[in-house]
Amino acid sequence: MDVPLAEPIVRAVSDLVASGDTGYPAAPDEYVAAFSAFAAARWGWQVDTSLARVVPDILAGLSAVIEATTDRGDTILVPSPVYGPFFRNPRLQGRVVEPVALTADGRLDVPSLETAFAAAVAHGRRAAVLLSNPHNPTGAVHTRGELEALAAAAARHGVVVISDEAHAPLVHDGATFVPYVGVDPRGFSVLSAAKTWNLAGFKAAVVVAGTDAREIVESFPVTLFNSVGHVSLVAQAAAFRDGEPWLDELLPALTRSRDLLADLVAEHLPHARMQLPESTYLAWVDLSAYGAGDNPAAQILERGRVALSAGTDFGPGGEGHVRVNFATHPEILTEAVQRIAGALA
Repeated sequence: MDVPLAEPIVRAVSDLVASGDTGYPAAPDEYVAAFSAFAAARWGWQVDTSLARVVPDILAGLSAVIEATTDRGDTILVPSPVYGPFFRNPRLQGRVVEPVALTADGRLDVPSLETAFAAAVAHGRRAAVLLSNPHNPTGAVHTRGELEALAAAAARHGVVVISDEAHAPLVHDGATFVPYVGVDPRGFSVLSAAKTWNLAGFKAAVVVAGTDAREIVESFPVTLFNSVGHVSLVAQAAAFRDGEPWLDELLPALTRSRDLLADLVAEHLPHARMQLPESTYLAWVDLSAYGAGDNPAAQILERGRVALSAGTDFGPGGEGHVRVNFATHPEILTEAVQRIAGALA
């Protein structure tokens, strides 16, 4: 996002460097406490900190749960299109990745997921679902009803749901974030301050287990925490603890930028299809009608010099799409859309 860092984060990291306190991390208690207080204030979520474990980043947390709940050769189900590492990382762990298409309007297709659950656990195999909540790249915020239906289907087949909630604080007005572990005691929520406060270079995250999954997080190897940096913990703790005013200023600006993008697409790309994202600073745009093939991002980069995320990076269902980061200045966004239109003309 093209925004300055929140001042409490700048101050916390600057003080750390100025004092020379840049060694190994201490126990992550302060980080977990800051996250828990933020979750309670923001979402009314009372986190049981005994069920929380700090990990190097969200992907490491997802992988740790996959390792603890499934075996090599087991199936990881992925609602698609979705964040690319959901396909790559489980395969590196020896799992079989099975995409399950979202509905035409970009929502979870729970009946199709349940059919896939039954096939995945046949012959005594185990299975898990990687959920993006809110969903990247569509920006859909899964409703409590959708999550409860998913949890019920997963329970019927003994499937574990692991929810990446990286964009949880970035929900626009009109939608409500529901942590997955709030509806499924067997599930997992994995969160971080990285996306919300522009801290992707300060790696840390927290895995929160459902009340019936304590033994899983307790089985995590102690070496998992060794890759978490001290400065990262301090920066992210400052974000959770003192960064909410900054976030409250950011969100209306993101909503204005989202709405501007929608207007620009309607004006300059009338054959494109874009659903307003309910969260994040990312928009999923269908450019199939412009005849630029499965990967219009390549043509747009070559002819228009605008770098977009290729829809094909997000798995089946991403063909003909691009993902647009709209967290920038109105002038830049306007010129970008005009260039995209020119590149597709």
